Amino acid sequence: MNKLKVGLIGTGGIARSCHIPGFLSIPDECEIVWICDVSPEALDGARALVPGARSTHNYQDLLSDPEIGAVSVTTPNAFHKQPTIDALNAGKHVICEKPLAMNAVEAREMCLAARKAGKILMVALQMRFAGPALFMRQYIDAGHMGDVYYARAQALRRRGVPHWGVFIDKEKQGGGPLIDIGVHILDLTLHLMGHPKPVTASGATWDRLGKDPNIVNPWGDYDRTKFTVEDMAVGLIRFDNGSVVVLESSFMANIKDELFRTELFGTKSGALVKGWGENAIEIYSERDRQLFDMTPRNVPDVKSAHTAEIQAFVRAALNGDPSPIPGEHGLALNAIFDALYKSAATGQEQPVHASLT
Repeated sequence: MNKLKVGLIGTGGIARSCHIPGFLSIPDECEIVWICDVSPEALDGARALVPGARSTHNYQDLLSDPEIGAVSVTTPNAFHKQPTIDALNAGKHVICEKPLAMNAVEAREMCLAARKAGKILMVALQMRFAGPALFMRQYIDAGHMGDVYYARAQALRRRGVPHWGVFIDKEKQGGGPLIDIGVHILDLTLHLMGHPKPVTASGATWDRLGKDPNIVNPWGDYDRTKFTVEDMAVGLIRFDNGSVVVLESSFMANIKDELFRTELFGTKSGALVKGWGENAIEIYSERDRQLFDMTPRNVPDVKSAHTAEIQAFVRAALNGDPSPIPGEHGLALNAIFDALYKSAATGQEQPVHASLT
């Protein structure tokens, strides 16, 4: 069996903790040949994990290597687009960290480049590979939920501003919790709803807590004067089939418990789906005019959704299969976020432009 030869563009925390272990988990199917980062420290950290790989500060070095068949892009959000497009144009498959891009304009360019190159563009949204998502996808496909017409998606932290990297810098990140953690719960929700087409969105954002130097952040302190993203965002998204999703996301909110879950409202059943943990799924249904609350006991035990995500990418590339999470899904998410941010700024509902044209 031919191995997929892989290069990594970006070797920061997400690459070292998720992407590299994922590739290393299937050594018979893939091999990391190149690692690249502009930061010497990040590159040194990756070298310790893959000492046999060649390293560079210029990603064009790895793209010019004909041996490379696939590339992992794990740079800050502002630097997703160009390495991805360059890799696709060089004939490489690409898995790009979420969000796909800073905005829908960039995401659209990336998707079109993938289509032109005939290569996989996969968005790294690992929650689809976690046990709760796998169980619920099968449950929904069997028709037990009926028509899912409404969902309430929540990714809420009480005090959880990342003090490392560029998470508080809008110019490099594109936004705050909405596109950092909200992207995961919204993608999981849309995945379970069958990806209806978004039509309009209305949103609101706040940054009061994130900028307040008197508020504790147990994750580590940060310069409040450099906090340029929102600390909380909420939105209502309408879809072409009449369904609606309400999304809530925060780095800081005065709430009792942190929440990462989606609640689905269907015509046959409802479900509360958490991202992880024990009893991650509750199902609410009716049979013979009796109401039932059910907790499944056979939710798949996935050790690492990140590893499963990378394995799916590698196998799709080797087998010539479609992208496990196509770039168009990332485009739809970016388009929704664009509309939510514009709505928050204008106070008016905005159209969502998620098409490739």
